[in-house]
Amino acid sequence: MRKPYISDAVRYIGVDDLDLELFEHQYDVPEGMSYNSYVILDEKTAVLDTADARKTDEWFANLKEVLGEKQPSYLVVHHCEPDHAANIATFIAAYPEAKILCSAKAAQLIGQFFDADLTANIQTVKEGDVISLGAHSLQFIAAPMVHWPEVLMSYEATEKILFAADGFGKFGAICNEPSRTTGVTLPNGEAEEVNDIEEWACEARRYYFNICGKYGAQVQSVLKKAAALDIKTICPLHGPVLKEDLGYYIGLYNTWSNYEPETIGVFIAHTTLHGNTAKAAEILREKLEAKGIKVAMNDLTSDDMAEGIEDAFRYDRMVLCAPTYDAGIMPKMEDFLAHLKSKGYRNRTVGLIENGSWAPMAAKLMRAKLEELTNIKVLDEQVTIKSTVKADTIAQIEKLALALA
Repeated sequence: MRKPYISDAVRYIGVDDLDLELFEHQYDVPEGMSYNSYVILDEKTAVLDTADARKTDEWFANLKEVLGEKQPSYLVVHHCEPDHAANIATFIAAYPEAKILCSAKAAQLIGQFFDADLTANIQTVKEGDVISLGAHSLQFIAAPMVHWPEVLMSYEATEKILFAADGFGKFGAICNEPSRTTGVTLPNGEAEEVNDIEEWACEARRYYFNICGKYGAQVQSVLKKAAALDIKTICPLHGPVLKEDLGYYIGLYNTWSNYEPETIGVFIAHTTLHGNTAKAAEILREKLEAKGIKVAMNDLTSDDMAEGIEDAFRYDRMVLCAPTYDAGIMPKMEDFLAHLKSKGYRNRTVGLIENGSWAPMAAKLMRAKLEELTNIKVLDEQVTIKSTVKADTIAQIEKLALALA
């Protein structure tokens, strides 16, 4: 694995996990996952976060390669989730004199995750605290509920680096990141590479809305704090180190955490029993595209639901299409609506298509669930399919298309 170059003093020691199929046992990661960790070499050496237990040996090998005979003074724990903190006790067993810098809430969680008593090693820090390492220092920034309550970020002022915890993270292993060469030769003799920003956005968006989406207000709070800092590099706990076009990344986070649409268009999410509801969804797509409207579509019965959540937040309009099932909503659609509610879906216009052979109920029930959300406008132009799509159904779909347009 080619490690991202940050500087001679700030080293990347993270690892890629290419064998992981489901992150958090629920999110598809076909391009793998990175567990990022960093070292700051100075008069005092700080190790920033560890890695998942799946990659303990590889992470320790990276750590020892950078440290050599140095004894680290600090282990900074920005976030206690096990994909970043699984090796805290193992680290302290290897370096018993090191202090664990973490929030007070993290100190509690560390006690819950590990059988070893690490109390003597823990030094709690809070918003505004600064730890000097020599030429470098770390200023701590409280980031509660981004996306756990104990989270800290930190800022290194000399090299203007924000260590952003799970902020600005994405799905995908670093070795699979699309990049381009800038033509600059780095101090270590390698050619400088930077990210393909459009490729970054796709999996960063899916990551954000499914992992952090509920906590827009808390993300906004941290963005306001970050605005006061001179940031040249963002080092997240997942995904690539960000060095160029930081305004692009921060701008997307501002849009996402304000629950504003990123793309003008319509997202169609559908479930289907025998293909008839899917047929109606496809007809709607064709009519919208004929009107020049950008459309994305997700078959909730077979596609990745996490991508459906991503697109629901991305677009300014959405259409839900579902058959009636056991006098209710087809389970995949009901699950999708529950996910939207848990992630704080809001500020959108929604259309409904239902199917029912004798007692269609899906639209009424979907409408009721949407009314539980914030600032959702449900269109009156509802489509009801009675078993199969017929001429009258197509006329209803045209009315819905006009209302969406």
